Amino acid sequence: MHILPLLLLVAGSAACAAAARRTPVPAPLLLVTVGLLISYVPGVPEYELDPDVVLPLLLPPLLYTAATDSSYLDLRAQLRPVALLSVGYVLFATLVVGWAAYLLVPSLPLTAALVLGAVVAPPDAVAATAVARRVGLPSRITTILQGESLVNDATAITAYKVALAAAVGEGATWAGGIGEFLLAAFGGIAVGLVLMVPLHWLRTHLKEALLQNTLSLLIPFVAYGVAEQVHASGVLAVVVVALYLGHRSWEVDFATRLQEEAVWKMVAFVLESAVFALIGLQLPVVLKDLGAYEGIDAAWYAVALFLVVVATRFVWVYPATFLPRIFSARIRKREENPTWKAPFAIGWAGMRGVVSLAIAFSIPLTMHGGEPFPDRNLILFLTFTTVIGTLVVQGLTLPPLIRLLKLPGRDTQAETLAEANAQAQASRSAEQRLDELLADERNALPPPLADRLRAVLERRRNAVWERLGSVNPVTGESADDTYRRLSGEMIGAERAVFVRLRDLRFIDDEMLRTLLRRLDLEEAAAYREAT
Repeated sequence: MHILPLLLLVAGSAACAAAARRTPVPAPLLLVTVGLLISYVPGVPEYELDPDVVLPLLLPPLLYTAATDSSYLDLRAQLRPVALLSVGYVLFATLVVGWAAYLLVPSLPLTAALVLGAVVAPPDAVAATAVARRVGLPSRITTILQGESLVNDATAITAYKVALAAAVGEGATWAGGIGEFLLAAFGGIAVGLVLMVPLHWLRTHLKEALLQNTLSLLIPFVAYGVAEQVHASGVLAVVVVALYLGHRSWEVDFATRLQEEAVWKMVAFVLESAVFALIGLQLPVVLKDLGAYEGIDAAWYAVALFLVVVATRFVWVYPATFLPRIFSARIRKREENPTWKAPFAIGWAGMRGVVSLAIAFSIPLTMHGGEPFPDRNLILFLTFTTVIGTLVVQGLTLPPLIRLLKLPGRDTQAETLAEANAQAQASRSAEQRLDELLADERNALPPPLADRLRAVLERRRNAVWERLGSVNPVTGESADDTYRRLSGEMIGAERAVFVRLRDLRFIDDEMLRTLLRRLDLEEAAAYREAT
């Protein structure tokens, strides 16, 4: 792809995602829809998904940022439902959807149908996380969906490789398939376990935030590449490393954390936007070589397969939710009895995404004997329609469905109270440490500076409690909002003076940048203290 179309893709998808923030439509859905519409505008270049780009270059950073934002402790607490969805459901969907496709399409061999089943089996990590954040799902459901989407790509890619080997005539066996799956799974986990400690050690021993963040950008590609080099799962290697680094991010210095958060937010925003736009832009590529299946037959196959994919998830989710409780007294004792609503939300949140399309495009044109791969173009078309169908139908209806189900959302009052209690304990510890330090004559400070340290500590302690209090009856602002606004006004006045002095040549641009950076840090501190 030439540089100009690539720049247009990134810029256009970012602008569309930014516009989506001002609408009730989730950004992934708007991006896909716009991509579909633009794909037929005259002069728009053809954007064909290259699996050699998507899988090794786009998937690792997207998985890494999703995993570092996840909670290792929460995922461990939900290990059973996550494993049942990310491994059990994907294999179940591969078989059921593959068998259904075999029955639906007369010319499709069973091995090729299983390839299709593996391709459309995994829900998408980016779609699940983006929609879950937007609709405000309960934290447990969000954790389960995030955990599933982090691991299921590894299961699907391995199932695809086994099905593809059988389809192209490589003599794949059940024993060989199970062995390949175990090698990919345990190999990927092992690579992640081997890499995570030295990578974390390197992060904590690099002394410059710039170097630490450069390493942070390389980590997902290193983990993925090393795992794939030994024929293990690069997906699992990235997830293991990212969960460990995210869990221990507190050991990295503050400058690195601030920069890293900003850098990865930008990377995730750009990649997620481009990925969903690319999905919509595939329509001309998919239809171009559909051939004999154009018309009513292809549409019927698409609708039928979409319905099978949606139904298969419900067929798996409900037994996977309730059967463990029936057979295990320990689970019944430890966990609350679920209602039908949470499994329904999880079942409906099975949007497919770019990984399915990338895998589909990696299907070879010919088999070992030189014959064309059976119905490859139809498989591409059905994958595309399934991805679009789940994103549009399920993605658009998920927010009203959550409201209709009246699932309990996050208890913000309880969360704020827990935060306030934690801050109070930390502030008491900091105050004791400050008293110990000031008692030492080597740490003597003028009273105004010592008072300032105590005032900052007191402000930090009170800020969270004030969020539980009343608002200003005149402005409607909380004390936090007023504090932040006044601080911003004061800093803005200082900033204007510095700029005027630079324009009058009393200071140069280098000094201006130094002074502005100092004000930026002050403003960031004021914002943090008030939130």
